[in-house]
Amino acid sequence: MDGPVPARPPGPAGAGLRYAESQGDLLVVPVIHAGVLTNPRSRRNLAGAQPTPAPAGVQVEVSRGLETLDEELARLAAARIDLLVIDGGDGTVREVLTRAPRCFTAGMPRIAVLPSGKTNVLAHDLGAPRGWTLEQALASAERGGVASRSPLEVLRPGATSPDLRGFVFGAAAYVRASELAQTGHRLGIFNNLSVAATLAAAVLQTLTGRDDRGWRAGERLALGFDGEAPCEQQLFLLLASTLERLPMGLAPFGAGTRGLRALTVEAPPRRLAAALPPVLAGRSPAWLEAAGYRRHALEIFDLRLPSSFVLDGETYPGGELTVRRGAPLQFVTPVGSETP
Repeated sequence: MDGPVPARPPGPAGAGLRYAESQGDLLVVPVIHAGVLTNPRSRRNLAGAQPTPAPAGVQVEVSRGLETLDEELARLAAARIDLLVIDGGDGTVREVLTRAPRCFTAGMPRIAVLPSGKTNVLAHDLGAPRGWTLEQALASAERGGVASRSPLEVLRPGATSPDLRGFVFGAAAYVRASELAQTGHRLGIFNNLSVAATLAAAVLQTLTGRDDRGWRAGERLALGFDGEAPCEQQLFLLLASTLERLPMGLAPFGAGTRGLRALTVEAPPRRLAAALPPVLAGRSPAWLEAAGYRRHALEIFDLRLPSSFVLDGETYPGGELTVRRGAPLQFVTPVGSETP
């Protein structure tokens, strides 16, 4: 009782991972109020991967499908979570980002993506490795790993809110390529292997086709950038995205570019065999634009599309569309030992 009074009471310096001597010494219990939306039909979950049991205090919604997704998101919003963990692939992310703002009316929480789908392009961009677990995502969120990404928003005429939100938009040859990718998925080809196989098959189809039909003929559409009136043109490819890193190091929008970017290729594509390497590597030889390969940095584009388009792997009917860069969202990224 009469001894010296310590400078401060003994005990831990604070709560959370940042104060632990090592992550292995700490049982991860989230100090963040997290909720999980799980798609049990995503590829990894269907394959029987056993998820780490959610720590106490984490609310889990196992989605029963699109017809119940709004209800599931509404329950997570009502719980006032500040971290939304999406356990699924790019399609699950697209559906959640499209619907969630209607539920999280006070503002979107941070988002973590567990790459569980056939394609996981957003997770790749964020640096999340395959097999990234809920526990690892919570740990990275506690350590402050975060990156900002703005989804693409697709609007129809007269709409006050987007019909869709996603990250990779494509038309013309991209729709055909997406159909090839779906065939590959049915054969068990996924992720980078799927990208490589689809690209190779698309190039072969284009190089061996005729200018007046099939892949090389392209599609007649009207396109206008940043408020310009849409003008009709024959395009082999329209591709747009806000992602910063694509699989296999592909850089069709140019090296080191950010924001909403687009690539257009005139139909029929000229000098394709020579153009493909610099286009995919992000290089810009002097002849490329004159040959009909053009890169665009923009905020919005308007489109009249007679057929269909693809957003994050799903095909939708065309028509009159506006595609714009949406408000930025905050995504959890791997930190420390979780960084690939």
